[in-house]
Amino acid sequence: MSVASEPVTRTSSASAMSVFERYLTAWVLLCIVAGIALGHFAPGVFQAIGRMQVAQVNLPVGLLIWVMVIPMLLKVDFGALGQVRRHWRGMSVTLFVNWAVKPFSMALLAWLFVRQVFAQWLPAEQLDGYVAGLILLAAAPCTAMVFVWSRLTDGDPMFTLSQVALNDTIMVFAFAPIVGLLLGLSAITVPWDTLLLSVVLYIVIPVILAQVWRRALLRQGQAAFDATLARLGPLSIAALLLTLVLLFAFQGEAIMRQPLVIALLAVPILIQVLFTSSLAYWLNRKVGEKHGIAGPSALIGASNFFELAVAAAISLFGFQSGAALATVVGVLIEVPVMLLVVRVVNRSRDWYERPARDAVSRA
Repeated sequence: MSVASEPVTRTSSASAMSVFERYLTAWVLLCIVAGIALGHFAPGVFQAIGRMQVAQVNLPVGLLIWVMVIPMLLKVDFGALGQVRRHWRGMSVTLFVNWAVKPFSMALLAWLFVRQVFAQWLPAEQLDGYVAGLILLAAAPCTAMVFVWSRLTDGDPMFTLSQVALNDTIMVFAFAPIVGLLLGLSAITVPWDTLLLSVVLYIVIPVILAQVWRRALLRQGQAAFDATLARLGPLSIAALLLTLVLLFAFQGEAIMRQPLVIALLAVPILIQVLFTSSLAYWLNRKVGEKHGIAGPSALIGASNFFELAVAAAISLFGFQSGAALATVVGVLIEVPVMLLVVRVVNRSRDWYERPARDAVSRA
């Protein structure tokens, strides 16, 4: 079935997630080891790859990013924007948390932890890069994995689809201004030409290509569409993992010198996930939305479009930058942390629905 027509059924983590998705953290850890080893034993190969760029865009990485992003965008039906008004309260919470809270709270957390609390344990020359990477990570809401998280919480599939479509539409116009603003406030030089080029290359063009391809596949029938998604899913994850190998091949020496860096960068990301998901979940309860709306609304704000963040970090600051490493840390902790959030959302269903039941009993 397409995402728009998936039935809402309770399902386990194991059955709702592919092998690649379920063990994403393990694959990322393997990529760290492989990348560091390859970068150490074959540095010339990766230096040659790093030089393969046009207008500050690395061609091999650009191709890998497209292979990552386009299959995910195939799932997005912009026709679902017509469903936005059905759950306007939940959608309002989603937009508030994703665009008015999340990027700015991450900028604050990045300043607090990177430049204050952990500054003495981090390489001074990379502090700006770490802050920039965390901002890039928070500036783009999740596009693909949120469908998985929604299924695991019995989320309303049409609401999930419509909020993804709306967020992706906003992202086309808001990603660059928000990133530019927050980098400027963080006293980080903004290469606007590269930032805008990244938006065109990694958001606008993939969205257009994915929608053209989606329509062509659907004209062939739902079975053709589903079969294509099934084939492309592992390919998309494989492209992500290969990109991570390249990143860690360039970052390997710095990581070996200071292995604590990854753990320290994970702290603001973890706090951000727990804060934004809790805020969205609580706000949906306050405005009276049902649990099937609150779940996906909270989860899209907690997770990130990390493929875009990685691509933008590489384009803006380079393979060896702290920004690129910070975005990769987001990939590393995404699955285990989001499964924790899913578990909390499911286990708190009784608490969430109690006011509605009490109102019915009083009536």
